[in-house]
Amino acid sequence: MSSPEAMPPKASLSDYLAAERTLLAWIRTGLALMGFGFVVARFGLFLEELRVAQTAMTPQHSGLSLWFGTALIVVGVGVNAMAGWRFRRVVRELDHGEITRHTATHAVTVALLVALVGLAMAIYLISVGSAGKPGTGSGREVSYVRRK
Repeated sequence: MSSPEAMPPKASLSDYLAAERTLLAWIRTGLALMGFGFVVARFGLFLEELRVAQTAMTPQHSGLSLWFGTALIVVGVGVNAMAGWRFRRVVRELDHGEITRHTATHAVTVALLVALVGLAMAIYLISVGSAGKPGTGSGREVSYVRRK
């Protein structure tokens, strides 16, 4: 017979439920990143439509909003894949009675990636805003509403 000290401690139901709540939180984060990426990617098309409607010129393709949006979508997909992998690993450890300390390296990595994409978007918006646009004059605000 084996002694009780030789048996690994059993995980409780609350441990499994906590792991599942964490998985669901990461899935929500990944979906939010993908949704926001889609909005950012399509926002460039919206701006081109406004430019064409107002100036009756051919559209200029900056294309950077498409790249930023795609980057956010890829980060969201990576977050969801990482969440599934990590959940499987945690449940396997709980099943075997292995209790290890988990670090927040995944969360920090995602935060840094999102911060880098956000910084790149801010730099892009500042550079586009400071570039002289035709018909805007001396930096005044421009109304996109047509007056009759």
